[in-house]
Amino acid sequence: MNKEEKLAKRKEILAKLNDIHSTYCEGCFIKSTFRKEVGKTYAQSFCITHCTVGEMIKQYGEMLLTVSSRS
Repeated sequence: MNKEEKLAKRKEILAKLNDIHSTYCEGCFIKSTFRKEVGKTYAQSFCITHCTVGEMIKQYGEMLLTVSSRS
């Protein structure tokens, strides 16, 4: 995979991550409730470990690491 292909793949993954976040995470009732009642750290931890959308975001993040534009 050449540098241009890596950059294109990276942009594609970032666009997908932004789409997922804006569609599902912005305005999420559970996240906002946990932030108010328990704290920001707990809310983020919950999203990453228990939410199916958070798990999907984590998978895209791992894909992003494997398509790093630096190597």
